[in-house]
Amino acid sequence: MQTRRHAQTFGCLVFAILLIFSPFLQPIGRSQTEASKLPTEQVPNDLSQILRLEKIEVAGGSELLTVSAKLVGVKSDSDDQWVPLVSILRDTLGDSNRENDRLRYVWPLTYTSPTLKQRLAAAIPFFYTRIGSKQNFSEKPPPAAMDLAAPESDVWDKLFWVALQNILIDPYGTPIKASASTYRKNIEDYRRSHIVRALSVLALYQAVKGECAFNESEMAEIQGRLLLTNKIFGGLVDDTNIESYYITKTAKTRDERGHNWELLRQRAESESLYFEPLLMPDGSATHAMLWVSKSDLEKKRGASYSGRFLNIANPWTDKRLQNWQGYVQTKYVDAEGQTVESGQPGATAVEMIPLALYGLDFPKIPSLLVDFRDTYNPKKREMSRRALNDVTRNILSISKFGNLPFFLGRSVYDFVTGRRGIDLNQPSRLQSYSQLKLLLALNDSMDPKLRDQLNGRAENVSLNPFENDLNAEAKAAREQYDALVAFAKNPAGLAAKVDRDRRAELTSLEHGRNTQIFFRVANVLSFGKYVHREAETSDMETRLDIARRLDHHTRFLREVAKSTAQVEVAWNIDDIRRSLNFIADHGDKAGSNAATATSKIFSRTRDDEIRRACLESLSRINSNKARNELLKISQNQTLDQSWRDIAEASLHRLNQQAPPISMTVNSTSLKTGQP
Repeated sequence: MQTRRHAQTFGCLVFAILLIFSPFLQPIGRSQTEASKLPTEQVPNDLSQILRLEKIEVAGGSELLTVSAKLVGVKSDSDDQWVPLVSILRDTLGDSNRENDRLRYVWPLTYTSPTLKQRLAAAIPFFYTRIGSKQNFSEKPPPAAMDLAAPESDVWDKLFWVALQNILIDPYGTPIKASASTYRKNIEDYRRSHIVRALSVLALYQAVKGECAFNESEMAEIQGRLLLTNKIFGGLVDDTNIESYYITKTAKTRDERGHNWELLRQRAESESLYFEPLLMPDGSATHAMLWVSKSDLEKKRGASYSGRFLNIANPWTDKRLQNWQGYVQTKYVDAEGQTVESGQPGATAVEMIPLALYGLDFPKIPSLLVDFRDTYNPKKREMSRRALNDVTRNILSISKFGNLPFFLGRSVYDFVTGRRGIDLNQPSRLQSYSQLKLLLALNDSMDPKLRDQLNGRAENVSLNPFENDLNAEAKAAREQYDALVAFAKNPAGLAAKVDRDRRAELTSLEHGRNTQIFFRVANVLSFGKYVHREAETSDMETRLDIARRLDHHTRFLREVAKSTAQVEVAWNIDDIRRSLNFIADHGDKAGSNAATATSKIFSRTRDDEIRRACLESLSRINSNKARNELLKISQNQTLDQSWRDIAEASLHRLNQQAPPISMTVNSTSLKTGQP
């Protein structure tokens, strides 16, 4: 009863506060004209000078692909500035056919197993800070952040841990419950921060000119799957929707950056501050800084100031700036007050003091990441959502899904802070902080003193005891890459792991759906220790080759079938024909997805050859779905009688399970309506 009263009081209090202050909260809007002219993309540098790819062949038919970057902002004992950042394993089955390749593990090489001290600190409730960096790394191969071939395993693991928390841990009381929940949260955030870093590196590598180790489909799969790791059921998203999700997400991110760029620039100019974007090497603006001129501090002393969207203290009344002893940089401005290069005519030297750094990927508003006058300012904004969730979940033991008053209050609070662009209770800045680390490491035009200031202040804002500083991460990446290479070259290492994975992949070819579910449950309940694997056979690679190529062609046909236009207009006819022929040649192993896609393509094309190939494929797929699709075609009164007769004959052969005979339909018979 006491908990319920607390929840009711909390919900009513939040609701009342929001009703009082909501008239003063202005929504954020943007016009299409404004969004269309935002200069969020600049001319990129020559990325081949700062990014490179290394390929290592692994025995048994796979390859290890590693993207390295030239990190000018990292201190190292050697002169070599190249640091391996992301490694991906591709299982090629030992041939050059890309249709049977399967992407497997992703290793963000800065992602490392934490120390005992870090683990203990991560289990302390409300302990929102780093405790130092890991310095010593083992010779064991680094932990993979994700298996691209089994993304659904993350979903079942999350559900299992939620059930375990609620059934076995929560009944033991608040301290144990809070400790376990805090530890899991820190683990998830630490993994996600390095996945974000891997995404940024791969996005940069994608912009490198010349031959790329990953085709567009593979790159979309990698980045789409990594983006979905922060979604509870992201691992269950169908393969055919991955690329569209990636494209939509990328467009949304670009739009948010453009909106935040313009919003921050306008607010800076209205307050007589100087706006400076910080660019990634590919030309994309992910962060921006605000500066104030020393001379303006004297001219505008005591002036009025609006901190809306900027979320920093008034610079015109701040005595700390009047007696500033911190970092100062000389910049050049023109007659209109715009920053320019030093050599331009009319450029005037001005001493500038840095005020704040913002992330531009945040929804609705720029997110404050670094405040040069108040380190705690961005940290308390980052802590606001985390602390609110920890108090309600671990202390009050209430959930908005189990308590109506709390649900109403929290829903209104989340809506207003999110919709109105208040920099409190917002989604985590984890992505912006992770990208900032990469930007500081790659940016060779930034003053080293300013880079050190930004790096140190950003590290102080971090809430996660698992996080390491930039220099420690570079050291971890080098040493873990050496361990991974040794593991790859050891016949009993990565090659043996790939072989075990292939035997596990055979499970779906040998067993039905119910048996596979049983194996999955056994894997989850054993904390991943039990993995069912089939016995190795001499034809294992041949069977996997056919199964993977079937998946490839089925996925392609499903993408074609989703097209709204006529398929011969939007797609290459030769590619469609080749996939249909492969399905026909291996119809006994094709599934219902192939039958559905083939039937849709038949209805969306007017090409006779493609239609014949569709009916041929359906006649070879021995499934109820294929029979139903042929029956629909044979009964479709809008089709020519010739096609209906062919579909009926194909259905008869399929029902009799007789070998299909060759269809001989020429263009003349189609025009006359005779089969």
